[in-house]
Amino acid sequence: MSTPPPVPSRPGVELRTSSARAFGTFGELLQGALPDGAEFLVTLPVDRWARARFRLDPDSPLRVFPAHKTKTRRVAEAMLAAHGRPAGGLLLDGDLPVGKGMASSSADLVATVRAVGAALGLDTSPAAVERWLRPIEPTDGVMHPGVVAFEHREVRLRERLGGLPAATVVAVDEGGLLDTVAFNRVPKAYSPAQRAEYAELLAELAAAVRAGDLARVGAVATRSAVLNQRLAPKRNLDALLAIAARVGAEGVVCAHSGTLLGVLLDGTAADHGPRLAATLAACSTLPGTATTVRALTLRDMELAHAA
Repeated sequence: MSTPPPVPSRPGVELRTSSARAFGTFGELLQGALPDGAEFLVTLPVDRWARARFRLDPDSPLRVFPAHKTKTRRVAEAMLAAHGRPAGGLLLDGDLPVGKGMASSSADLVATVRAVGAALGLDTSPAAVERWLRPIEPTDGVMHPGVVAFEHREVRLRERLGGLPAATVVAVDEGGLLDTVAFNRVPKAYSPAQRAEYAELLAELAAAVRAGDLARVGAVATRSAVLNQRLAPKRNLDALLAIAARVGAEGVVCAHSGTLLGVLLDGTAADHGPRLAATLAACSTLPGTATTVRALTLRDMELAHAA
């Protein structure tokens, strides 16, 4: 995130521009509910981004481009109203597809809070971003660096887990769109046994991330994808499980409230190149569109923040 010095464009009027970005996710490593009643997800940050550029102009009404980004308008209006109602222009772009389960809406909101906050001189720490977004909608945890357990309905950090080793996801998009916000607003029924299993999976995932053990991470993600079939079934899951087993992948990950499934591969493995090629070739034969996306390490995020 960068905040250039004020840019005068009219006599007696000081304009300030700021820009920011936020990463998206490839679905979630784990999503479910716990015995204490909390519903949660665990993020899988990837190298896809939402970007926001804001120009503070007290003589202009707030203009948002594209105009259909109504939730980003709402949070920008709230921030501006809390600080005297100066306005200006907000431009949003990026490479996160909408309705696929890659946290595009959450990333737009986080980038907006960071850009508007920078122009106004506000706190844009992850906790501050949570406070601005809480009234807007259930939100992914992309305001926090690294892999986190996040209570998306409450817009509240539950636990920082750490970072992943270098990894690649070979993704299959099954097509169509899914309204993640609407999906997350629908109450989900979890039995006590299911809640207990999710608690065990979260504990195992936390230990695996902290140990840098991508195979254990993949095992939890695979189990979560299987459990999610009762809520948002993926027609390609069995095929991807077979491909993952055949190529020796670390596991399968899914967008629990989206249209994506993926095969998780260790980017540090000596045979990563051949395994990636074999996985992409196999996934390309399935219904849908096959692509690759790179998971972000903590170092990647540090470099992106400094840029």
